Amino acid sequence: MAAKKKKSDDNNKLIAENRKARYSYAVEDTVEAGLALMGSEVKSLRLGQANIAESYASPERGEMWLINSAIQPYNQAKHFNHEERRPRKLLLKRREIDRLTQARDRQGMTIVPLKMYFNDKGTAKLLLGLAKGKNVADKRQTEKNRDWDRQKGRLMREKG
Repeated sequence: MAAKKKKSDDNNKLIAENRKARYSYAVEDTVEAGLALMGSEVKSLRLGQANIAESYASPERGEMWLINSAIQPYNQAKHFNHEERRPRKLLLKRREIDRLTQARDRQGMTIVPLKMYFNDKGTAKLLLGLAKGKNVADKRQTEKNRDWDRQKGRLMREKG
């Protein structure tokens, strides 16, 4: 029997990351969601042309939607192309949608996209975070801790 070939790293690839989300929000829980996409959107994602920095997830009519995410139009698709900032349906189980909706409504939390990536099977996935907004003092404290950890690492390297 022939040995299986290892999957390439192209499939498990980060497409877009919302780095600002971890600074502005305290993420308490994460959920992985699939995306309902058109063919030209997938082609564009394979080229890494996406932005989720200003987007958010919103439950509407019993479904979860990704609002304000930008996927650049694919040049070779011509008139079969997609809209850049259209709402995209997120594929989640009913129980997950209900849990996220209840946390948003009762506890005032926000559903923030953290990462968009291709999983091992080559399917586009979105990592959603259930988060609470940080105030200015919390942001300053996070920055202080990060600076102290960096300085501590430098001191440990110098002293040996």
